[in-house]
Amino acid sequence: MKILDRYILVTFLKTFLSVFIILMFIFVLQTIWLYISELAGRGLDLIIVLKFLWFVSPRLIPLVLPLTILVTSLMVFGNFAEQYEFAAMKSNGISLQRAMRSLTVFIFLLSVTAFFFANNVIPYSEYKWLNLRRNISQFKPSMVIAEGQFSQIGDDFNIKVAEKFGDNDQYLKNVVIHKKNEKRPNGNFTVMIAEEGELASEEGSNTLSLILKNGHYYDEIQANNKNKQRKKPFAKSYFEEYTINIDLTELNDKDVDKENKLNNHNMYNVGELIVEIDSLSTDYQKNMGMFTKNMTYRSGFTKFGELKGLDSVSYQHNDSLLLLFDAVKQNAIVNLAINNLRSTKHSVTAKKQEYKIKTKRLNKYEIALHEKYALAVACFILFFVGAPLGAIIRKGGMGLPMVVAILLFLTYHFIGIMAKNSAEDGTLHPFIASWVSTVVMLPLGMWLTYRATTDQGIFDMDAFIQRIMNLFRKKGD
Repeated sequence: MKILDRYILVTFLKTFLSVFIILMFIFVLQTIWLYISELAGRGLDLIIVLKFLWFVSPRLIPLVLPLTILVTSLMVFGNFAEQYEFAAMKSNGISLQRAMRSLTVFIFLLSVTAFFFANNVIPYSEYKWLNLRRNISQFKPSMVIAEGQFSQIGDDFNIKVAEKFGDNDQYLKNVVIHKKNEKRPNGNFTVMIAEEGELASEEGSNTLSLILKNGHYYDEIQANNKNKQRKKPFAKSYFEEYTINIDLTELNDKDVDKENKLNNHNMYNVGELIVEIDSLSTDYQKNMGMFTKNMTYRSGFTKFGELKGLDSVSYQHNDSLLLLFDAVKQNAIVNLAINNLRSTKHSVTAKKQEYKIKTKRLNKYEIALHEKYALAVACFILFFVGAPLGAIIRKGGMGLPMVVAILLFLTYHFIGIMAKNSAEDGTLHPFIASWVSTVVMLPLGMWLTYRATTDQGIFDMDAFIQRIMNLFRKKGD
């Protein structure tokens, strides 16, 4: 390696490490702020908090690494241009491409490393992070109860509260509880509604007391006699205070390293994603085919496929098909058709929502697959956006280069987010959504490299004004 290549590479590496550490620190702080409600007030050891941050850090690399490359390229090459080091290189016959040669090799190796990191390290850390996040929720049972939605505690209770307050979120408002019964596990036949509630438990106890105040108790009675069951008997009572004791033996098993069965598209590598996508696609097509056959059968055509014993001579082309039957059968056919239409409409509506969820899940897996490759390519392309742009603006340091880099990266990032959201809804193909932000930056990098190589600015105002003046002169003539 020549002295010039070594000098440029060492300068880039020093700046790269500094910027990477700073940006990583900022994104980790943002992550702490995002998940502060899951960490604060649980009595967690510092080791557990550090383990949480350690496992969540790799998922930040797809954001931090491209931004670091863009910022570093702008700063380093902007500083070279500002200090007239590029001018000295060009006076000795060294072009911009020649100066970028060692860094091009480094960025290529870094892009390959980024792919293997996204393919192996991030899925593993995502699995460990999701496991740790679920296990941490066991340290404070009140955190398991979320506001505005049903939360399951144990095997017998589903609890929904409108609001939680107090030092430890122990006070509840507008509590709704669905309680299961051991004899009737398939259904929520017992409902309790209370205006207020309070969570109370002694230290070290495996029993959580839920004290309900000013509420109603509703229990649907399951009679053995079918005639009695048709009357839908129930029992209802009012209470001023009612206490429920919930066994927290399982929740109090504070094993943060417990391995849970999780399924997430970010937890798979390329090989596993391909298998999973193939499996989901096959299941989707099979399910769709079965539903189509079922709808054809339920339409009733199979029951009236053969018109035996009918006087086909009396049938005219413009007459209704119902005229082939007598009045009694016409009424039966019309009623059957109406019932079939209602049933089919209900089934199609339900299946539409089901297929929408399946499509979204399949699209997420395809996006996760392409993102691993897109990350590596994006690192390479953003280098060819930042390096020539820094040579053009001729400004180093953390000021203007940082502002320009953030604007470019936000454009790149927001395009990717909007495309992925569209792909999840099925309005855009997952392949296009994963690559569109990178493809947008490709012509920009080529154009900036050309402008920097030919010693042109981003925008030549003098040439633009001259063209306008020439246009007016021609009109005047």
